[in-house]
Amino acid sequence: MDKHYLTPLFAPQAIVVLAGNPDAPDSLTREARQLHQALRGQRFQGTLSFLDVRTSGTLADLAQARADLAIVALPPAEIAQALALVGRIACRAALVLGTGIDADLATELQRIAHREGFHLMGPNGLGLQRPALGLNASALGALAAPGPLGLVAQSGALTAAMLDWARSNAVGFSSVVALGPNPGVDIAQALDFMASDPATHSIILYLEGILCARRFMSALRSAANAKPVLVLKAGRRPAGNAAAQTHSGAIVGADDVFDAALRRAGAVRVRSFVELFSAAKCLASRYRPVGRRLAVVTNGGGPGVLAADWANEIGLELGRLSDATVAALKPQLPAHASLSELIDLSEDADAAQYRAAVEAAARDRQVDGVLAIHSAKPGGAADDVAQALAAAKAGIAKPLLACWMGDASVGAARQVLNAAAIPNFRTPEAAVGAFGNIASFYQNQQLLQQTPAPLSTLAKPDIEAARLVIESVLAERRKVLTEMESKTLLSAFHIPITQTTLARNANEAMMIATQLGFPVALKIDSPDITHKSDVQGVALNIMSGTAVRDSYQDMVERVARLQPGARIHGVTVQKMARAQRGREICIGMVTDDPFGPVIVFGAGGTMIELIRDRAMELPPLNQFLARRLIERARVAETLAEWRGAAPVDMEALERVLLRVSEMVCELPQLREMDINPLIVDENGVVAVDARIVVDHAPQSLGTAGGSYDHLAILPYPARYEQQLPLRGGGEYTIRPIHPGDAQMLQTFVQALSPESRYFRYVSSMTQLPPGMLARFALIDYDREMALVAVLKQRSAATDGSIVETQRVIGVSRYVTNPDQTSCEFSLVVADDMAGKGIGSRLMDAIMQVARDKGLSEIQGLVLSVNPNMLKLMRSLGFSIKPFAEDPDFRLVTHAL
Repeated sequence: MDKHYLTPLFAPQAIVVLAGNPDAPDSLTREARQLHQALRGQRFQGTLSFLDVRTSGTLADLAQARADLAIVALPPAEIAQALALVGRIACRAALVLGTGIDADLATELQRIAHREGFHLMGPNGLGLQRPALGLNASALGALAAPGPLGLVAQSGALTAAMLDWARSNAVGFSSVVALGPNPGVDIAQALDFMASDPATHSIILYLEGILCARRFMSALRSAANAKPVLVLKAGRRPAGNAAAQTHSGAIVGADDVFDAALRRAGAVRVRSFVELFSAAKCLASRYRPVGRRLAVVTNGGGPGVLAADWANEIGLELGRLSDATVAALKPQLPAHASLSELIDLSEDADAAQYRAAVEAAARDRQVDGVLAIHSAKPGGAADDVAQALAAAKAGIAKPLLACWMGDASVGAARQVLNAAAIPNFRTPEAAVGAFGNIASFYQNQQLLQQTPAPLSTLAKPDIEAARLVIESVLAERRKVLTEMESKTLLSAFHIPITQTTLARNANEAMMIATQLGFPVALKIDSPDITHKSDVQGVALNIMSGTAVRDSYQDMVERVARLQPGARIHGVTVQKMARAQRGREICIGMVTDDPFGPVIVFGAGGTMIELIRDRAMELPPLNQFLARRLIERARVAETLAEWRGAAPVDMEALERVLLRVSEMVCELPQLREMDINPLIVDENGVVAVDARIVVDHAPQSLGTAGGSYDHLAILPYPARYEQQLPLRGGGEYTIRPIHPGDAQMLQTFVQALSPESRYFRYVSSMTQLPPGMLARFALIDYDREMALVAVLKQRSAATDGSIVETQRVIGVSRYVTNPDQTSCEFSLVVADDMAGKGIGSRLMDAIMQVARDKGLSEIQGLVLSVNPNMLKLMRSLGFSIKPFAEDPDFRLVTHAL
């Protein structure tokens, strides 16, 4: 069970090919001819056999044709019959090569695969390559060179172009997967395999569409947590939606949301094919930058300035050498060298001086990466400098990039750099951009590590009252809330609002205004008017009762004339909010297909659609995510001291974002929302106006019905936290794991006895490798769960004070199986906590989580020589059977 479920597809030991008779090429499909050529082009390391279903389908033939993977390249009319045959010979995976297969036939093929119990990749794709295995099961041309990059693409043409580019740029691949429309094994499953594949160090994705946001985000977050992931997406469409009923809905485009999703998943977005290649060079070199400070070493001021300008343009910093580094390096360089912002060696620099400057920059703690630029000059030593850089690379742990400017005169130098796996580029801008893309990986990882709960630690909102308001609106067959209803929802979640009262006639408005105190604002109240300002339905700074009465009458008459069919409930009266030194903000939400709700932040007021200042984040939010969301908006520059105004109350602004996140999580009926303007100053925040659009709860994005299945990212499941008594005194906590537990988890594993570690991991390792630790601590709660038992301990410090520490004393975990109906569990308890009932409590808790997810069976493997675990399983009602694939294990199962 430790092997990935797609191992028969990606690492088969035996393959059977159903692609017609190669001796009759006229009878073959184009993909079949290409497949036969590809398979003859290199030697597959496993067993390869061919089966012609038209001439050799006897039972005797079938009895001999046992294989892990079947490759099918036949005319569409023959594929279904071939897949039925694949099931008869007990293949565990099948790959269908061929294009032009419609959705109905594709669905039928997937149904056959499900019935026969094997995984199906295709149809309409061009196959896969596994270079290290010598496997070219594709119609993509020659086999790629082996290397650390995994490539998954939804375009055969782009995949072929990428492989062609890679051959001339010394880039190799661990896996190449070309998927088409209506696939069986989809992009999320291919990602999932590459995340666990030790031969894959970095992943490149080319996307044209996403069918299931939750599955995609789950796989992408898991992969990006383990290794860098680059994404190029086609089909970027302009922002804006004519049917939107709020400002947020009008200014947010699908591509903006995709950006937000990738950031939250910890992946890196590139914008062009050229940029993808540039970033791929860095990934192929296994660089893992941990910052955005780039040192530039150059022999010409002009190219260096171009690099510096572009670094500034994309938000990078120039890495400035420390005083100590400058003092040590200066004597080794030409007399005219400059070590200020750029390390300009002057055109007199030789290879040794280049190497000294690059090595010094790489050692400096104020530098995260080094770019070496060389401008070709008559009589220059481009080749010698490249050789020096290649020699220096082995001792440099930070990213090292090169830009050899020129053409024919630097061709040999570029070959030297390629051979040394140093990413090299023709222009400074391309090199800087490549570093920027990979540096974004670290920045986005900080977002990936956040696992907020659906409700913040602030005072609990009145969720039931908010739901009653929404239900009453929907019962009236309305979708747009009035201002009064919208502000009631905000108040239920403790968002400060201006006091608002509805007046049914002019005299009532005058009396309300007099009681509130002047100045006041009047706003038309109608469920049929999307934007009040469009029909002159807003009057501000009214200073007297007479003016209120006159404004009321004029407004009602004007709105009735401009929008005759609108229902007018009256006019709302509210005291003017402070705005003299306040900044106008808009906080909103939109609903995207396929990613669901998205929170939007930016400049507010009447100019919002002209300014189009927007930053966005997928819910749920915590304080860290809220602060980063604010920082990404242009309006953030005005929130500090600005034009004589004091800095705003940032914590109050963050609290509003946390409240909006709670609304989005707890109210799946929300479709669009604007809090605009939200006025914020040094004294706090107040929502002046709000508009909310609702509808019936959307279709679930998750794998099983649940409270938060309208979200693309499942929140931290705080509801599974529980306090339990410990036998012998004291108590401990069982709760879901989160990324902050990584070090405690490592300490727990290190403290286990060798026997306990072997029973759990079937390995003699003494600690979790970094990749495994990352995967165990940051999980996707939609497809797996890990519960930790945590014990708080108190001890006396050297100064006599009492110090409270925590330790993990047990872990239970399940991972959902590909069938989406069962899961595989694991359990381990600290040796000094054995016999205290912790194991059974952890198993009861993890089984309850699995039930809540709608799973029907939990199963696991237990070593035959682990009597204590087998005894525990019997006491919990598990059935215990021999495991057919390995006699050293017992298969334990329990119906949920």
